[in-house]
Amino acid sequence: MNYPLDGDFLLVRGTRSFLLAGHANARFALCIETAEQEYCQTLDPSDLVAASAPEGGPLEPAIMLIEFVRKYRIPLTVLPRNHPGSKRFAYLVSAGPEIHTSCDIRRGTHPEQHLICSSDELAGLVLRGVPGGVEIHHLPQHATVSRVNYELSTKIL
Repeated sequence: MNYPLDGDFLLVRGTRSFLLAGHANARFALCIETAEQEYCQTLDPSDLVAASAPEGGPLEPAIMLIEFVRKYRIPLTVLPRNHPGSKRFAYLVSAGPEIHTSCDIRRGTHPEQHLICSSDELAGLVLRGVPGGVEIHHLPQHATVSRVNYELSTKIL
């Protein structure tokens, strides 16, 4: 199903978690930092930047993380697979033309940007950025989809 964005954020909410996504809005190189290397991937304007909150929480941190990436070009940091700090990430970010949610990956340790850690209730969801909107595939039956107005969200920041 295709959902229009018109500059807003798209919010997919489960009963206890959420995923927030917005277009990258520009073509730029996103750097990904791992313990061993740095690599960069190109984002196009209709690609997505998404933030996942596997335990839920307020939207503001998710909005800020998306803005750090798409407006300020802050690099993403990927921890080593068994890093003890990974369990403390309450919000996670991923960016690319298509994003898949998974509850089978360790938070903050997956360098491939097509995957983002989610709760089990939103696992298997696929978001694909398209001009003017987002295609959603495998939306769980209990999940809701809504738009978060960008202008309202910038007042939060």
